[in-house]
Amino acid sequence: MRPPHLSSTTRPALLPLLLAALLPLLLLGTPPARAATAADSVSACALRGTTGWTDEGQNTDYSVFKRPSGTIKVAMIFVDFPDAPATASPAEDAAQITPGADWLWNASYGKAWLAITQHQRWVRMPHRSTDYGYARGLSHEEHEAYVKDAVTAADPYVDFSQYDMVYAVATRNASAISFTPTYVYDPGTAGVVADGSRIKWAVTFGQDMWHWGKKLVAHETGHTFGLPDLYAFAAGDDAHRFVGGWDVMGLIGGAGPQYFAWHSWKLGWTQDSQVVCRASAGSDTVYLTAVEYGSGTKMAVIRTGPTTAYVVESRRSVQADTGVCSTGALVYGVDSSVPTGEGAIRVMDAKPTATPASGCRPLDDAPYWAGETFTDTAAGVRIDVLSADGYGETVRITKS
Repeated sequence: MRPPHLSSTTRPALLPLLLAALLPLLLLGTPPARAATAADSVSACALRGTTGWTDEGQNTDYSVFKRPSGTIKVAMIFVDFPDAPATASPAEDAAQITPGADWLWNASYGKAWLAITQHQRWVRMPHRSTDYGYARGLSHEEHEAYVKDAVTAADPYVDFSQYDMVYAVATRNASAISFTPTYVYDPGTAGVVADGSRIKWAVTFGQDMWHWGKKLVAHETGHTFGLPDLYAFAAGDDAHRFVGGWDVMGLIGGAGPQYFAWHSWKLGWTQDSQVVCRASAGSDTVYLTAVEYGSGTKMAVIRTGPTTAYVVESRRSVQADTGVCSTGALVYGVDSSVPTGEGAIRVMDAKPTATPASGCRPLDDAPYWAGETFTDTAAGVRIDVLSADGYGETVRITKS
């Protein structure tokens, strides 16, 4: 059993989107052009996934998962229940979700657009909200039955053959539909078919959307792209002990405004030419532009084993409303053999002893600043942060 994963109708005007994407550069100027030093072939750092499901491998099976590029057509439908009839307009619920399209557009550097068509009418599910298994955690089969009921209820009003994906939004009155899982079709089950088209990907939004907001769209849609959960499934003191808020696949409401550069590379949004790989013994000095900017070298990778590597990337975001900094060279370990929810990525905490010049506090798992060094002696890895400016860091990566 695979574990459950805990818009606007047309593309928006291009000019406002471009201005929004370019705003940091307009405020700060144009980052200096710096060439990446070629190390080993980039393919030598492309780890292969071995879990057979969502993992950190580069070999995403796009016969199972959605290719995260171009325009992705999404049908948004709204469902209520015999025991929880809707009392508000569907537009109120939609407003919690549709801004996620812009968030994903920016995070993908304009390479993926969720074209969400809202079918703004409530359709009635055939069973009570308490009958769908959410209280028990929801198996894949139970979730598929929910998706099938939602699609069947909306089918008289929606031509599902026109869409790549379905977002089914439950009324806020249905407290039993407590969380938001992602559905990915499993060929071993009956599946859901409507209008002659198989529904391969769906997100069923529950009550947590009122807490997480637009980033929930990026998290759950990320699962349809093949990304794993980065928070811990196992009980513990801190469910977000692996990556904190640095990636939306971890703490959804975290301060990090981007996916990891590793994820951006896996999804095809960062190109091979923007990656420096060190798989053999040696050293490279690399200027990394922050992942918040689309251009430049995005990450340096040091391969340490068949399924493992260290990654260093640059972050340049400050959350003014919370006073949280995410500025510096972020170092994390990747293991593509680790299943979803078990720590496939783990951020290395720099544990700063000083306050940054901006005066804001860093995230719990802090990045490395100029003059600081990360080492893993057993793996023969050393990462030195040599200098920093407004756009990124110069780092030296060494494998011995």
